[in-house]
Amino acid sequence: MSKAEIIDGKRAAERLRAEIGRQVVRLREQHLVTPGLAVILVGEDPASQVYVRNKARQAREAAMASFEYRLPHGVPQENLLELIERLNQDPAVHGILVQLPLPPQVDTDRVINAIRPDKDIDGFHPVNVGALATGGDGTVPCTPLGCLMLLKHRLGDLAGLRAVVLGRSNIVGKPMAALLLRESCTVTIAHSRTRELAEDCRRADILVAAVGRPRMVPGEWIKPGATVIDVGINRIETADGKGRLVGDVDFDSVTAVAGATTPVPGGVGPMTIACLLLNTLVAACRQHGLPAPEGIMETAWE
Repeated sequence: MSKAEIIDGKRAAERLRAEIGRQVVRLREQHLVTPGLAVILVGEDPASQVYVRNKARQAREAAMASFEYRLPHGVPQENLLELIERLNQDPAVHGILVQLPLPPQVDTDRVINAIRPDKDIDGFHPVNVGALATGGDGTVPCTPLGCLMLLKHRLGDLAGLRAVVLGRSNIVGKPMAALLLRESCTVTIAHSRTRELAEDCRRADILVAAVGRPRMVPGEWIKPGATVIDVGINRIETADGKGRLVGDVDFDSVTAVAGATTPVPGGVGPMTIACLLLNTLVAACRQHGLPAPEGIMETAWE
């Protein structure tokens, strides 16, 4: 039997989405504002199609307006930029998300920069990145925000804890480190070039693994009792040929040492979409000069 508590991200996300839905209904009734989420998918990647469908469905379930735009793989960059500008000007759209990755003829940075910062619910625009880095009031990327919510729900006050973020991507690693710094953690960003990587991980009270390498982190790298957040989603081959999803940590050996860990699937993934909806709700409030909901996760888990 595993020793670690399994952090149920799926249930946490369900409760968070339910509270977001209640807040959206209240917003519609009191201020006649319906938060609107626009999702753009370029190409026909099966995994991206499933992800986009899930986002749209959950937005509708939360009583939001959902707008989907599907463009062919070979769409000219200017066409995509023109669509983004139309959505920037559309008052019914409060959040814009362009599903990544984009095909090679499209400059990803230019697309990200084209989205209005207050409608950038992914938190990737340089204005929002700068706000996070400097302690300002911007949109926080969804996956790191979901990770932080899970950590605070389990651990409460994070101040003074030693945290290691394994991975330095702009999407997860760097913003995760910035969020943990905001919580007064002592933060180390580790990566493929880090010397004595295992030793760094063993000192962590909190380990966030986001490297995209299946089962890279074994139990022997974990400090006894540490909280481990596994962001990785990797498909591996199985004997039956169907394959299965695993994380960046070796779940069996890590659960024998850690105090708590997230599973894959069912951990961080569901929280990412829930936080996307939360960012859309907050964006709608800000764009209409209304106070953003505070303590929404605490309310959801009461």
